[in-house]
Order: sequence, then structure tokens, then C-alpha cells
Amino acid sequence: MVTALAGFAVRRRRLVLALTFVFVAASVVLGSGVVKRLSGSGFDDPAAASTRAATVLAQRFHTGVPNFVLLVKAQGGVDNPEVAQAATALTGRLAAEPGVANVTSYWTSGRASVLRSNDGSKALIVARLTGSEDHATTHAQDLEKVYAGSTGPLTVRAGGVSVVYGSVKTHIQHDLSRAELIVFPVTFVLLVLVFGGVVAALLPLAIGGIAIVGTLLVLRLISSFTDVSVYSLNLTTGLGLGLAIDYALFVITRYREELARGRPYEDAIIASVRTAGRTVAFSAMTVALSLAALLVFPLFFLRSFGYAGIAVVLIAAVGGVVVLPALLAVLGPRIDKWQVFHRRTADSTHGFWQRTALAVMRRPVVTGSVVIVALVVLGLPFAGVRFSLPDDRVLPRSAAAQQVQQAQRDDFSGRVGEPILVVASSGRVTMAEQASYAANLSRLRGVDLVQSVGGTFSHGQAVAPATRGSAAAYASTGSNGFWLEVTPGVEAMSGDAKQLVHAIRALPAPSPVLVGGRSAQLVDTEKSLAHKLPLAGLIIAAAMLVVLFLFTGSLVVPLKAIVLNLLSLSATFGAMVWIFQQGHLPGLVGHPIVTWAIDTSMPILMFCVAFGLSMDYEVFLLSRIKETYDAGADNTSAVAVGLERTGRLITAAAALIAVVWLSFLSSSVTFIKMLGLGMALAVIVDATLVRGVLVPAFMRLAGDWNWWAPKPLRRLHDRFGVRESAIDNAVPDWASEATAATPERV
Repeated sequence: MVTALAGFAVRRRRLVLALTFVFVAASVVLGSGVVKRLSGSGFDDPAAASTRAATVLAQRFHTGVPNFVLLVKAQGGVDNPEVAQAATALTGRLAAEPGVANVTSYWTSGRASVLRSNDGSKALIVARLTGSEDHATTHAQDLEKVYAGSTGPLTVRAGGVSVVYGSVKTHIQHDLSRAELIVFPVTFVLLVLVFGGVVAALLPLAIGGIAIVGTLLVLRLISSFTDVSVYSLNLTTGLGLGLAIDYALFVITRYREELARGRPYEDAIIASVRTAGRTVAFSAMTVALSLAALLVFPLFFLRSFGYAGIAVVLIAAVGGVVVLPALLAVLGPRIDKWQVFHRRTADSTHGFWQRTALAVMRRPVVTGSVVIVALVVLGLPFAGVRFSLPDDRVLPRSAAAQQVQQAQRDDFSGRVGEPILVVASSGRVTMAEQASYAANLSRLRGVDLVQSVGGTFSHGQAVAPATRGSAAAYASTGSNGFWLEVTPGVEAMSGDAKQLVHAIRALPAPSPVLVGGRSAQLVDTEKSLAHKLPLAGLIIAAAMLVVLFLFTGSLVVPLKAIVLNLLSLSATFGAMVWIFQQGHLPGLVGHPIVTWAIDTSMPILMFCVAFGLSMDYEVFLLSRIKETYDAGADNTSAVAVGLERTGRLITAAAALIAVVWLSFLSSSVTFIKMLGLGMALAVIVDATLVRGVLVPAFMRLAGDWNWWAPKPLRRLHDRFGVRESAIDNAVPDWASEATAATPERV
């Protein structure tokens, strides 16, 4: 298939390039405005109890969790009469805004202490912006421009979840532009060092650009039917450019090998695609299938990375096996034009990686054990991982939205901006029963106040009667259900808050209730992800087994690949916990705010992406090992030759893709930094310790059993598996000199 595509691309090169130009132009025109259509949310499960609670509150009771906050700093203190008059007027102005509901403030709620700072210099106005999360985010940004600033004795700053989401989205857009400005020039310089020339170095960047802009068009189309997260743009850039570089490196390197053998350049292109191009196709298949596992999760934050990842992988692969051959055919011998220097042709049999492989295979148990112990030690911190949802602390300390939220944590006794809402949508419940239930809720550990239609309760006692002017007093009575507002004394993303949610759900209620709010959302998200995780893992494992079996005809090699990938990824996860959760090496990652937890979605996202990328190198290495083995070499010689012929290229590809991911450290959003550093570390570990040590050690110990499969599967592979139509690599003369004895072939 790929050979036929390459032949077509070579014969009809101008047509292929013309169609590519039209595709890129259409992608730029139609996909350039995609950012405005993407969402900054997507971290909750639509079917979760907390989400259903939010829906009932909005539709039945016209209320919900406050998502917009004005932090008011007053000259002379918040109880100053002049301040109170100005702040009351400000509260009224906000309440009169269209799309703003449930507005309350310190000055309009009977001077509630939870809305007043401990030193009396600041107070809060809280509100709920109606509509979808994205609409609320846009509305919050508009309101911030109107209300933030100084007015008379008041200095006002805006905060709340909607302002935070808007700030994160803005930072993401700026950070992505900055990362691209960094990574393209740096990558170009490194590619010149790899290829020795300018023209050859431009080809991978061209394929990467096609993959990136093409994916923007795909996301633009998908966003017309479903929600897509703005954060997926980061994966589009990182994965698109990284894989394009990998695929172009594989094909161009093989193309130069074929030219060095004396083939005419058109024949050399087709031969390179028949071998390296086939590897590209299998690599793309494994990466796409790994990313497809993200589609099983209900959070559209994760699904969006699946959409973007699959699209960019497939476009990069088509670029590698169709567009790149057409470019090579047009360039012909001009691929070496504008050479900066001439690289010495590498010894394909007697080089550093061949010597490394033989050294490892002489003592496979010792060398393999040392690396395994090192990876296990690196992975130990992951045993203490704690999860949370993204909040304002993913932003830098300089962000206004973060400062407002931090002031609420530091200066106010309650968590009025992060309530836990309890709602019963049906059932006949008297006011006395509601009051009794509210009193019981207020006795739970971690609860400051409970507001209900029957009054306000703290530690089991009524501390204030019901006030018709308060938001909580509008709870429905009688047979139409009710709702209560629990003000916790603990942070919404803390372990104590999760325990409080469980305690509320376990407390007997006069009618079945749903529990909502950010803390409940965290509990439900963790449960939802844990429920889907086995299915996602099964999809990845099954896909890898099937693809690698079709590629190699072996059952042992795919199982080995899965085990080694899990080992290397555990080390990456451990390092991320040590750095981002525990706060080590802050200077390396730009001094992010340490919350002693990491986002629930990031390990899953990193696992799917990194697992696919590791298979990228696995397929490439195995293709060369199997070529040599099928040509008659023994197992040890085949491994050494395969590693020598791919080692330098895999190392160069890993270094280049690591640079792409490391550019994400320039982001001001913490979990984007973590994605970038984690992916870079995973790629480096995989390309060095795993491919350079663990693979040869394992394959030496397994011997010819590496290529074993049961007879029924062997017959299946003989019929449907992938085989070379011709082996272009003869076994080198030194293969017979291998000192290690190998068992008889299976």
C-alpha cells in the first residue's frame, strides 16, 4: 500500500504538491479561527451526580455555584458607612446586569462574616453567571473589564471560576505562540546539524507545518458537532511537529542510504518508502490507536486530545509517505543543496550502538537489572500521588485571577466561593425536616455554615433565621424539593473536602439528594476516570499486541514492549510527582504554585501519548532487527545490527522531539509545563535506557524465542501479517563473528 502511494507520489509529484498546497491553504483560511470555538473547560463527567446536581439547581431553582466574584478592598474598612453605601450600589449594578443571577455581598446579606476578610479591609460580592461554561467565561471577561478598577473608596478585582478559565485560555493562546516561536528555529538548527544541509532540514518542518495546520481544520470541523478543549492545541503542536520530524528522519535517512548504494533517485525514494515508509505507517497506526483510548473517557478535555492526536498523527503519516516522496522527487539530487558541512557516513555495522548492544548482551542480567532498579526508584514518588482538578493555581502568581482566589484562601475564614450544594429535586419535605437536615449537615467535620430555607446553621445550632434577601432563602419548599448551601472550612481540592463530600452523601436525608460543587466534581471525576481506565488500558494493550504481532509475527516481542513501556512510564510519572506535586527543582519549571496534588487527567493523557510515542521507536528498531534476522543472522547479531542502524537516528529523533516538548516549559500554565517536561523525559528515557539497554538485554535472554508464536497465530501471520517483498539489507560479514551462542531457531 505505502509503496503504491510512493510510486504515485513520484509519478504525479506536481499534482500531489498542488493538492497539498490547496489543503494547506484551506486549512489556514478555515482553521485559523478555531481558537474562538474551543472551550476552556471540559473537566467534568456529564453523567456524574455533581453535574446532574448543577443541572437541577439551574433548571429547577435558578441557582448554582457562584462562578464570578468581585473582591472589594475598602479605604477605611468594609464597615465604613461611605464604603457600605458605595458597595451596596455596586452590588445592585452587578445584579442588574443581564445574565447575572444570585448576587449577594457582605453588605446585602446581613454582614455575613464569611464574606468579610479577617482584618476587615476586604469583602466579597459573589454571583452566578448563567448559561454554559464557555458563555459564562466570555461574559466574565466582559464584566471584568467593566467592574475591575478603582471607584471612589473601593478598589475592585474580579475572580471566580469563570474568570480563571478565561485567564487560562488567554495564557494558553499566548504561550502556544511563544512556544512555536522558540521551537521552530531551534528545531531547524538541530535538523541542520543532523542532516548537514539546509534543504534537507526544511523538509521535516514542512511536513510538521502541514500536520499542524491540517489538524486545526479538523478541529474546526469537529467543534461544529461537539465540544473541543482549547488545551488540545498544545498536543497538536507538540505531537504534529515531533512525529513529522520522526517520520521525515526515517524516510530521508533511508533515502540517503539507497542513494549511497547507487540507486537512481526515483528508485531510491520508492525503496525508502517500501521500508522506512512501512515503518512510518505502522508507527502512525500504533500512536493513533493509543490515542484512541482517550475517546472512552467522558471528559471532553481528554477526548479533545484524542481528536487532535489522531488527526495530527494521520496527517503527519500521510505527509511522510505521500507528500515527502513528492518533495524528494521534485528536489532529486538538490536535497543536498546548501550543505553547511558534509557529515561522515556512519558505519552501519561497527559503531557505538553496535558496541553498546554487544556489551549489554554479554551481561544482560547485570545491565538490565541496574536500569530496572533505576527506573523503579524514579517511579517510587508516584505511589504518593494526590489528584485535584485545575483551579487558579495552574496560573502564575502574577495573574490577577489567581491573586483574587489566593486572597480568598488567605484572608477569609470561610470558602464562600467554593460551596457544596445539596439538592433534592422532588419529594414532600417540610421546613422543619429541612431545618433538621441542615443542622445535621452543619455538625459534619469541615463544615462552617449551612444555609437553608429554615435558617443558617453552624455546628448543629441555628445562628441566623431565614432571610428572604439571602440567596439560600429562595430554596423551594413543600413538594417541589429543596436545596441547601454548605460553606466548607476546607479547600475545595483537598483530601478533607473529598471526605466531606462522602460524609454528606452518606448522611441520611429526608429525600434523595444530589451533591454538587467543585469538591463533589473532583470526587465524581476521579470515580469516572477510574471506571474507564481499565477499558482504555485494554484498548491500548490489545492494539499494541495486534499491530506488533502483524509486524513481527511474534507474541513475545509485543508483550516485552508493553512491559518495558510501563516500566519507563512509571519512572516518568514518579518524576512528575516529585517535581510538580512535591515542589522540587522549582527553578527548572518556572516556579509554579505547589498544591501538593496534580491534575487527575494528566497521568492518563501522558500515558496514552507517551505509550504511542514509545511504540514509534519500538517499531522502527524492530523493523531493522527483523530485516537482519530474516536475512539469516542469528538473534544476537540481528539485535546488534538493528540497534547500530537505528541508534543514532532514534537518538537524534528523540532529541528533536524532546526539544519540541521542552518548549512547553515556557508556558505559564502548570499542567502544560508538566505535559511538556513529562513527555520530553519519557521520550529520552525510552530512546536511551529502554532501547539502548533493556531491549538488547531482554532480547539476548530470550534468544530466538523472541520470534515465537503459537502455531495457529503463526499461520495467521503467514496469511495476514506484513512481510518485506524484498530484503535490501544483506547480513554484514562481521555477523558471523558474534561471540554469543544462540539457541536453535524456534
